[in-house]
Amino acid sequence: MHRRLDVPRLIRGDTLKADPAAQLTLLDLQVLDSRADLLRHQRGTLPEHDDLAALTMTRRDLDDQARDARILVDDLTAEQTKVDADVEQVKTRRDRDRARMDQGLVSNPKDLERMQHEMESLERRITNLEDEELEVMARLEDAQRSLDELTAQLADADARNAKLEEARDARFAEIDAELTRLAEQRGAVAAGVPDDLTALYDRLRASKNGVGAAALRARQCGGCMLTLDNAEVGKLRAAAEDEVLRCEECQRILVRTEESGL
Repeated sequence: MHRRLDVPRLIRGDTLKADPAAQLTLLDLQVLDSRADLLRHQRGTLPEHDDLAALTMTRRDLDDQARDARILVDDLTAEQTKVDADVEQVKTRRDRDRARMDQGLVSNPKDLERMQHEMESLERRITNLEDEELEVMARLEDAQRSLDELTAQLADADARNAKLEEARDARFAEIDAELTRLAEQRGAVAAGVPDDLTALYDRLRASKNGVGAAALRARQCGGCMLTLDNAEVGKLRAAAEDEVLRCEECQRILVRTEESGL
C-alpha cells in the first residue's frame, strides 16, 4: 500500500518506556498546561492593555495641548497686567494735568494750549490702551476657557485610566489565582509521570507550540490531526503497551487511548 503524503508515521526507534497509566496521565498534564498557557495568553492580551495604551497616547496629546494653553494663559496674563499698568499710568498723568488746569496753576496761554493738546493726546492714548486691554482680556478668556476644557479632559482621562487599571488588576487577580490552582494540580498530576517521560514532554512542549503529548483517537493524531493508515495501525497494535510512541509528522508523544480505534 502506498503512503499518502498527509499520513504520519510512528517513530519506533526510541527505547523510552513508561507504564500505560503514566502515559495517559501525560494527557491530563497536557490539559492543565494548555489551560495555563491560555490563561497566560489572556493575561497578556486583555482588552484593557490596548485601551490603556490608547488612553496613554490620548493623555499625552492632551497634556501637550494643556501645557501650550497654560503658557498662552500666562503670557496673556502678563500682557494684560502690563496694559493695565500702562492705562493707569496714562490716566494718572491725565488726572494730574487736569487738576493743575482746573486749579488755575497754568496761567500762560501757550502752556495752557500745549497742555490742552497734550490732554487730547492722553485721551486718545487711553482709548487705544483700553481697546488693547479689552482685546487682551478677550484673548485671555478664550485661552483660559481652552485650558479649563483641556484640564477637564485630562481629569476625565485620569478617571478612565483608573477604572481601566482597576478592571485590569481585577482580571489579573482572577487569572493569577487560577494559575496558582492549576500549578497545584499540575504538581499532583506530574508526580504520576516518570522523570524521563516528563523531560521529553517538556522539551516537546517548548518546541511544539505548547503541545508535547497528544491522544490517538479514531486513528488520528490529536497533535497534527492527521490519520494513520492501516500499515501504521498494524505497527501500533504490535507495539508493547509500555512503549512510548511519537508521531513522525509532528514529533509529539502519541498516547494510546480506549478511543484509538485499534
